[in-house]
Amino acid sequence: MQTRALNPPANAPVIRGGPWTQPTYADSTLGDNIDGEDLDVRRAAVEALGAFNGSVVVADPHTGRILTMVNQKLALSSGFQPCSTVKISVALAGLTEKVISPSTRYRINGVRTDLTYALAHSNNYYFATLGQKLGFEKVSYYSHLFGYGEKAGLNIAGEQPGRYPSAPPENGGVGMLTSFGEEIRQTPLQLAALMSAIANGGTLYYLQYPRNQAEVKTFTPQIKRKLQIEKLLPAIKPGMRGAVEFGTAHRAREDGPIAGKTGTCSDDHTHLGWFGSFNDTGNRKLVVVVLLTGGRPAIGPLAAGIAGDVYRILGEKNYFASTLPVTPATLISSQICCSK
Repeated sequence: MQTRALNPPANAPVIRGGPWTQPTYADSTLGDNIDGEDLDVRRAAVEALGAFNGSVVVADPHTGRILTMVNQKLALSSGFQPCSTVKISVALAGLTEKVISPSTRYRINGVRTDLTYALAHSNNYYFATLGQKLGFEKVSYYSHLFGYGEKAGLNIAGEQPGRYPSAPPENGGVGMLTSFGEEIRQTPLQLAALMSAIANGGTLYYLQYPRNQAEVKTFTPQIKRKLQIEKLLPAIKPGMRGAVEFGTAHRAREDGPIAGKTGTCSDDHTHLGWFGSFNDTGNRKLVVVVLLTGGRPAIGPLAAGIAGDVYRILGEKNYFASTLPVTPATLISSQICCSK
């Protein structure tokens, strides 16, 4: 589990990310409009989340369609500190800039640690060191390309763009930004969009959220930009799958392989728990993002367990046995990214 300092120096600025005052338990479905959702996915997400206060966003990574958004008020809020989920974008930036390779090892507590282990166990020192080697300018450049600081969706009422700092955080500098997401506000939709691009090989879709069945029938994918990350994915997927198989996300383990990244932040006895994931085999792939907020239970490993339950429940209904219909994508923006 990754926790941030509970007692910053006396002269430190007010904490940007917390405390998070939402309760640990609540009815997370109140006020949701589900007329355009996939009801099988919705039922699985609601059952998996149970009594916890949080949001579950499930998307089709090959089209950008949001299949369900549990707790729409929370999912469409101004965002929360990404905690260690930020390490995925930092790893992609480091690999793109050739600051690291999969075999690059940093000595941590006398042990030489590589990227797979660092992702699987969410090692803060590894990613703080990587961020310092990249520098704030490059970290910021790639973070924006991967969707931070902008709306992930297309015409989704109430969606907000989150926030990305314009300078290194005063609390810990770029190292805190790249290990804990200090001063960043990430929305569940932003994490779902990035996970979708990783799952599909590099296409960053605009997320779209049909509000009724008529919009479902006329749904057309819209590409935001192409990310030149396909050749990098074999370097980060072992760590993302390792997180589930033997690392911080082990509660998400299911019969089929799942790749993902946890994030946990603590501040003044309140917590955030994140998990962004996708199933890595099968005819039908899904992205599942879970955000929890509240007291001690709201941590990344629990969020991973909830996501694992979503996959399990759908698997028991043979949801992954069929193939989703393929709809031609309409290219809105042909930006090619990841080369500065």
